[in-house]
Order: sequence, then structure tokens, then C-alpha cells
Amino acid sequence: MNFEQKLEVKVKETERIIKEYLPQCCSEETCWAKTVIEAMNYSVNVGGKRLRPILMSETYRLFGGIDNVVEPFMAAIEMIHTYSLVHDDLPAMDNDLYRRGKKTTWSVYGEAMAILAGDGLLNYAFETALKSFALPGGDTDRKASALSILAQKAGIYGMIGGQTADIEAENLKEEVTQEQLLFIHAHKTAALIQAAMMVGAILAGADDVQIKLVEKAAYEIGIAFQIQDDILDVTSTLETLGKPVGSDEKNQKTTYVTLRGIAEASQEQKEMSDHAVELLRSLEEKGIQNEFLMELICSLITRVK
Repeated sequence: MNFEQKLEVKVKETERIIKEYLPQCCSEETCWAKTVIEAMNYSVNVGGKRLRPILMSETYRLFGGIDNVVEPFMAAIEMIHTYSLVHDDLPAMDNDLYRRGKKTTWSVYGEAMAILAGDGLLNYAFETALKSFALPGGDTDRKASALSILAQKAGIYGMIGGQTADIEAENLKEEVTQEQLLFIHAHKTAALIQAAMMVGAILAGADDVQIKLVEKAAYEIGIAFQIQDDILDVTSTLETLGKPVGSDEKNQKTTYVTLRGIAEASQEQKEMSDHAVELLRSLEEKGIQNEFLMELICSLITRVK
């Protein structure tokens, strides 16, 4: 199989895992919460690249992980990512009507229910990750360490901190500096990619030096991924991207493109992607390798959606 065929198989398998862990509305305990559970499931089932859980599972395999102890964490990180998008789309934030070519959660279920759906996904993500402790295989200390990383990277020292800085930067308009923008990208976008890859490495038994290397590579992957997102917001179309283009300009957001221009932003994106691959390739000296993971990272620089 070529890379695209392999990726399709990985996405389908990841979809199966995520759906297996989604909440079900089938008991007296949850019947009055039916609408929020429906909204949660709608939000996740809208689809997507499933990049974070795939990066997690492939990093797990990179370090020799073979059992299914990673699966609850894969579902959990996609729930966390999805909740952040549900809240991002709200009128108080980006005010977007479409996500991945479909109506956003708030435009289907209303603002209040979308807020609750996001809250529900965040809380349920940790319920889901904790299910790993009941699975055979894997070290309990590793699971606890992985859970700690997931919580930190999703919280005020990670994604939520980046979102806060992003909102406040909107009021600064052209006064936003590159330093501020890098902080936003590092926390709002890269932090969850770091969480994905670090959790995979930790659960598989990587040592501290290897985990630090993965954290650095994932940082660069995350920044490069966000720069490409900024570029696509200018150059793509609604049909290709699956969400409104030009939303950054509409919301008067400073991006890497507005600061550096498309050509320079594209060059920096490529350099970061290439260096991330170099870092991970350095592990091959110790027999640690996963060619599909390398191909996946390289594919991020040329993605069109």
C-alpha cells in the first residue's frame, strides 16, 4: 500500500476506536441528558483528519507499544480536540457556521447546548482516559504520567492558555508581535500534538531523554501545522477546506501570514517540519523507527485541508 492507502486504513481504525468510547444514551441515569450526549456525538462524528490520535498510536508503535492500552487515550485526545473546536466556533469566539463542510454544533443545537457539549466532551475525555487503568497490560505509573501530560497540555499551561492569549491578541490587531504569535501557536495548537506524541511515547516505555526529544519534535510539528492552517485560510476554498476561508481576516486576526507573508511563512513551515523529522530520524541509530509516522509528518507540509 502507498501512504494514502495506509492513512485511510489508519483513519478507519481510529474512527472505530473513537466511536467505541463515545457516550451512549441508554439508561435512566442519562435519559434527561440525551440532547447534550447527541450534541457531543454529533460534534465528534462530523469527522476530521484524526491527526492527534493517529500521531499518538504511531508514536506508541515507534517505541514498541503493541497492546490496546493506548486506545482510551486516543479517544480522549480526540474528544478534547473536538471540544476546543466546538467552543472555537461559537459566536463569542470565531462565529463560524461550518466545520469540515457541515453545520457547526452551535448552529444545529444552539449556543447553550454547544457550550454544554464542549464541557461534556472535556470531562468525558478524562473519564475515557481513566479506562486505560482497567485494561490489562501497560504500567500503572506510565498511565498516570500519561494522564498528567494530557491534563497539563490541555489546560491553562497548554491549549486553554493559548486560546486565552489568542482572544486577547484580537484587540491588539497589528500590534501583535511574532513572540506573542508563537506563544499562541505553541499553546493553542502544538500543545495537544505534544500531548498526543508524548502520551504515546510514555505508554510504550520511552525514557526521559526520548520523551524530551519527542516533545521538541512535536512542538515543531504543531507550529508548522498551524502556519499551514494560516496559509490555507488565505489560499484555499470552502469546498476544499470544509470550513469558511478568510475567517482570520474577517475576525481581524494577526497570523503568521500577515506578519511574514505567504512565501516566508511557507519556508519556515517547511524548515520546522524537516527539523522535526530529523529529530525523530535520530532515534533510528538505536533501532527506533516508524516509517509511516515519518511519512505522516512530511505530509503535513503539503496538506490542502
